[in-house]
Amino acid sequence: MALKITEACINCDVCEPECPNGAIYQGVEIYEINPDLCTECVGHYESSQCTEVCPVECIIEAFPETHEEKMAKFIRLQIG
Repeated sequence: MALKITEACINCDVCEPECPNGAIYQGVEIYEINPDLCTECVGHYESSQCTEVCPVECIIEAFPETHEEKMAKFIRLQIG
């Protein structure tokens, strides 16, 4: 699943630099995640790095994807 940041986000800036795909960006009011770029760190790490560092646990699974779909997205992003 691609992840989503909820309105509980406190804009602490710790998640954005952790994303290896550049999927996290500053939105109008809170950070947001581009689901087309989010692989939940599949292909890079064993767990989602943004959820590991988030101090308020505001990052949730929102867009259902299988591991194979996330890996295919990772490969597509690497090829460009």
